[in-house]
Amino acid sequence: MTSTPQKPEKKTVAMQRGCKRYTGCLSRCSLSPFSKAMPLPDTMFCAQQIDIAQELPDILKNFTKAAVRTQPEDLLLWSAAYFTALSKGERLPVKDRLELNVTHKTDSAMTPGLLKTLHKQLSIRETCSEEELREKWRGLCLPTDQLETLLSLGSFGSDIDWMEFFALGCSSLGETLISSLKVACELLTEDEEGGPARIPFDIFVKLYTYLAHLEGDMPQDHIDNFLGSRPK
Repeated sequence: MTSTPQKPEKKTVAMQRGCKRYTGCLSRCSLSPFSKAMPLPDTMFCAQQIDIAQELPDILKNFTKAAVRTQPEDLLLWSAAYFTALSKGERLPVKDRLELNVTHKTDSAMTPGLLKTLHKQLSIRETCSEEELREKWRGLCLPTDQLETLLSLGSFGSDIDWMEFFALGCSSLGETLISSLKVACELLTEDEEGGPARIPFDIFVKLYTYLAHLEGDMPQDHIDNFLGSRPK
């Protein structure tokens, strides 16, 4: 008597769900170890669940305006310096205004606007440390080799007389002693732009005397005569 072949037992849905590799498809259950799990749907939030700090819009608006005015060579580096100063309540590395006549063709070198910004950050005390100067310098994306040149020229120690370094910065922007002093007066004055650019006489004396001595060949009597002829 010929036995009837038994048909293979069909797996039920319950059996399929008991399989660890079951993907959830009833029509074609894939038991392949290479099957990929379905991605979880993105979590959706409603407007009432999103808490935005009230000060965030103003922070972002002020940051954007500052970036446009300053035009940093390295936006990420400058941004880090900006928010670090903001969190510490320090002077921000931000220019007063956009320098339209300055382009990146200067290879990120010193500009009057950047020197004035550096002055606002470091003139709080008479001296600053070299570490602090390097930090602020780097935050403004200024070239390191220019800083090394100025530090070497001034023969500064660990504590740097800020007004002396400021004078050297002005000399890097002016071709002569007089033009360097003109830059210094324009950056330090409280007069309106285009005005006489007056500064306190004692500051003028310090800047002129320091730069004149750096030239090395200017007699002291010439320095005294020049300062004596200036209106006080």
